[in-house]
Amino acid sequence: MDLTQPDPVDVALRVLLDQPSYAAQILIVTARMLELDARQPMKADSRKQALDIAIDTILSTLPDPVAQDSVARMYRALPPLAPQRTRGEYVLRLRQAAEALG
Repeated sequence: MDLTQPDPVDVALRVLLDQPSYAAQILIVTARMLELDARQPMKADSRKQALDIAIDTILSTLPDPVAQDSVARMYRALPPLAPQRTRGEYVLRLRQAAEALG
């Protein structure tokens, strides 16, 4: 056995473990979409539209139980909307929530 080459399984596992969870990925994609109009007020319908697109983008090819669990985890971590916030301010809170999810 050649010890200079890493085991392909170990490499694959390291790559997988270094990626954010699906729930965190949903929050990250939502943040990216909302930051396009960062100065606009943060409204519930804008958040819902961005979340729907992110959920579809991240989870559409996954089995239903995995998708459902990921959405449930994401909603538990989703920051509440606060009055008088811009999308940019909310994006910062989304990214913090995504980082906490890992």
